[in-house]
Amino acid sequence: MRLPKALIALSLALASAAYDGPAASAAEDFFGPHASNHTNNWAVLVCSSRYWFNYRHMANALGMYRTVKRLGIPDSNIILMLADDAACNARNPYPGAVYANAGRGLDLYGDNIEVDYRGYEVTVEAFIRLLTGRVPPGTPRSKRLLTDDRSNVFVYLTGHGGNDFLKFQDNEEISAFDLADAVETMWQKKRYNELFLMVDSCQATSLYSKFYSPNILATASSQVGENSYSYERDADIGVFVIDSYTHFVLEFLEQMNKTSHATMQDLFSKYNFKQIKSNAGVRSDLFPRPLDATRLTDFFGGVAQAEVVDAALGLGDGGSTLSAPNVAQDTAWNEHHEEQEPAAEDEADPELRPEGFRMGSVVVGLAALAGLLGSAVWGV
Repeated sequence: MRLPKALIALSLALASAAYDGPAASAAEDFFGPHASNHTNNWAVLVCSSRYWFNYRHMANALGMYRTVKRLGIPDSNIILMLADDAACNARNPYPGAVYANAGRGLDLYGDNIEVDYRGYEVTVEAFIRLLTGRVPPGTPRSKRLLTDDRSNVFVYLTGHGGNDFLKFQDNEEISAFDLADAVETMWQKKRYNELFLMVDSCQATSLYSKFYSPNILATASSQVGENSYSYERDADIGVFVIDSYTHFVLEFLEQMNKTSHATMQDLFSKYNFKQIKSNAGVRSDLFPRPLDATRLTDFFGGVAQAEVVDAALGLGDGGSTLSAPNVAQDTAWNEHHEEQEPAAEDEADPELRPEGFRMGSVVVGLAALAGLLGSAVWGV
């Protein structure tokens, strides 16, 4: 009788030891007190400027579009608003292409871009209606922000701005009050879990100065009274092709993959006046989580939407059940999963996935061994 008890005790001890590795640490981080409880990510990317000389603003938005797609947000969850189409402008020496660097190594326009609002569709009214969900009847799904109270929403704005406003189409303006009230409407209608605003314009921090709704994090390229500056000019294209702030943000995000642990604090700590040429700002007083515990992929990446619930799992025809977490796939994610590009092999987290598989194998193997030896001793 002592042998089986000793084997069972040994099995439990080894199983516990297996849980104390990187996989257990990753699980604790995922379900920890500062983990986000959202189930889906959305991105709203807005270039509010038109005319050829604002080429860089379109490149800003397209660079951000490429990044969020690469990190896992599907096109179905991205709303891209471009007030002008530099790719098809008669002045473009590279028709159908948009570049964000003088070397022209990467075409940001490409063949798989999906522009949801273009040209004169990009207005203050359309933007506010999109955020608040008050779109006209008959509006197609691609022009709707179908979020809920478990959605993390990333809003990126680029264009010409001033103290408490951002210009649209060089014709109208959205004020900081308009934006704050639109976000409050989103909160009241349960249209977001957490919202992250990023603005690249002159005097950009003023645009989030009127926010009063909960669960908002915001950052911007310049303080009140400061200009934001362009970064690089292409001699053949004849205009500047990207802004400094967006260039260095994209440069940082380019180091990430879908399993990266980089946090908001990691990004904000990289802000450098000598590079950006302005004092970038951050507002976090309305945000409930510490910046060093908020992963960038909580807003820039896709979500493998699983939910842990208390339920019993059936174990076959015998009717036995085991009380355990039940992981249920979200059908909305399943519908769009095939649209996401699979992670490259070199993007796999060397700590998380292999260690997770080893841990499971150890637990199952030891349990099976204990059962077999117990049967042999007791004759069961």
